[in-house]
Amino acid sequence: MAESKQPSVSPFRAGITFRCPVCGKGKLFSGYLKVTPQCAVCGSALALQDPGDGPAVFVILIIGFVVVGAAMFTEIIYSPPYWVHAVLWLPAILGGSLGLLPLLKSLMFAARYHFDAAEGTSGDTQP
Repeated sequence: MAESKQPSVSPFRAGITFRCPVCGKGKLFSGYLKVTPQCAVCGSALALQDPGDGPAVFVILIIGFVVVGAAMFTEIIYSPPYWVHAVLWLPAILGGSLGLLPLLKSLMFAARYHFDAAEGTSGDTQP
């Protein structure tokens, strides 16, 4: 049986610091959301662990909850005109989404790698 590389850092720490989930030293992203194909420090293949649409779903749920709650609070307490809502919440949605997406992608990537949750690795056999 082949030995697999066991992550030496916690997936939480690797996710928050945007580092390789195996060694914790190499950079995870080569661009804004582009995963580095191979870790520059330990040589682990990183491109195979794609978290898919999971991070985007969590961003939608988190930012939606926060912005809708804040917009409702603002409307009930202050009743501002609609243009004030647009000025307040459109930048909040854009900034929050763009700021949270790399963090959640990194966290989900590290968790997938740590728990070896790649497609086709569950051991189940399909007819």
